[in-house]
Amino acid sequence: MTDHALRKLRQDSRLAELAAFPFDFDLSRAGHGHVEPVRLASGGPIEVVAGTGAGGTYFVCADGSMLYADSEGGAGIIGSTVDEALAVVIGLPCWFDYVDLSPQDGEEAILARVAEAEEELREDYGIDEARAELRAALGLPELSPVELVTLLHTALLRTEPDFLLLTEEEGFAYRLLDEHPRPPLWEPVLAQGRADLALLREGDRAAWHSVADDPVRRRLALRAAQFDREDGDLDLLRHLLRRETESSMTDELRLAAVLVGLHGDVTDLPLLYEVRETDFDTHCGLSEIPEPGADAAELLRWAEELDESMFGTDPADEPLATWTELALDQGMTELARAALIRALDEIFLDQSTLRRPGDPARLETSRISWLADELERAGDLPQALRAQRLHATLQETAWDRISGRLAQARLERACGQLPQAEGSLASIRDLLADPRDDSLRHWAHVNFGRFIAEEHYALTRALADGDHLQEARTLLTAADAILGELSGNAAKGVRELAEETAERLRDFRGLS
Repeated sequence: MTDHALRKLRQDSRLAELAAFPFDFDLSRAGHGHVEPVRLASGGPIEVVAGTGAGGTYFVCADGSMLYADSEGGAGIIGSTVDEALAVVIGLPCWFDYVDLSPQDGEEAILARVAEAEEELREDYGIDEARAELRAALGLPELSPVELVTLLHTALLRTEPDFLLLTEEEGFAYRLLDEHPRPPLWEPVLAQGRADLALLREGDRAAWHSVADDPVRRRLALRAAQFDREDGDLDLLRHLLRRETESSMTDELRLAAVLVGLHGDVTDLPLLYEVRETDFDTHCGLSEIPEPGADAAELLRWAEELDESMFGTDPADEPLATWTELALDQGMTELARAALIRALDEIFLDQSTLRRPGDPARLETSRISWLADELERAGDLPQALRAQRLHATLQETAWDRISGRLAQARLERACGQLPQAEGSLASIRDLLADPRDDSLRHWAHVNFGRFIAEEHYALTRALADGDHLQEARTLLTAADAILGELSGNAAKGVRELAEETAERLRDFRGLS
């Protein structure tokens, strides 16, 4: 199936009228657009091709899939091509009432639901005659309701991650049209690790080296071993543990040490001690590993306690960070992005989830900061900025508020939102002038002050490059004032940047 049917509708007004009424696929509504500006999280193009009387919109995506968005914040793929989607829309005039159906519901239940809904339509519209005429004219196959529900169900499951629809201005994700279960994030992320673990268990030494030589495959294999533990894995775990030291102190290095320790073999204590002493970071991160000479009970106690507190055997218990980080490491960008955006939306909708268990009057905002970092790593600067703006507004001390605004200004500059970045830096200067607490008493003597000055100079250059010369000169004056307050060590690394920025502005003055 292609877009043949859509082209026929556009060429034949009689067919277009039939599609609009009674099948509610109205080409004339395309010119009105959707009820609000929207975009795909992936950045791919979408084209409005039709609308419904209730304010819903049909979009065609770059790969030909048809995305439907209703007027109440729901969206989903309804066909892998336009023709397939039209087969569903025309074959199932009440298709939106069937998004909860799947082939597993059985033929009898599907036919009963469709018959009941269409009987009500037949009281007012001649849908059978119109459907037959459209199918014949558009070259659409005559599929049974069961086949059409199967097409619809398959299409809906393709919506995420590649077709996640967002509001353009706020960046919030549309909810899915259906509530069908999807595989948990860890399943596709861990698939390579499971395959590699099976390969390692076959004992082929060439495979051992190919897996262990690749940092990402090595980490995934260790995660797979975390959730699928076998007594015969000790040798391959030792091999992965030795090689994971190349990445220094990682969660997977700690995991590998725990998995080895859980076998309770005291002959592994020298290896564990050697791993611990790889570098300063591993020494600190694995400081509680028993010393050589400890007995099996002590080794097991250490491994079991750490396993219970940090790992375990259920992938569903792992924090989101484990799977989004491994997804990004494998290039599964859209999979990670969708999960991160959904997590950020949940916080926006209910900030009470940030309350500290032991101190509910205060918020723990590190999760928002982590989301900002991960979204930036995923290349989604607008979403990273959305997270960072929320993070900045929730800070309590002057130091933390400035730190939040500083990261916000950097992202605004990276997104080309230069006036907003100017405003963020202005709020920082206001806080420096009137902090209202004592958290900033040493700001000018440490790297914090250097970072503030550096962002002022970086934005000055961006303003100049954007031909905002007056704003750049004003900000340069403010940057120089901040530099003047820094102590010798803090100012040392900034003076060269200050001179280069001033020279840059002089060059622009000469050009003007």
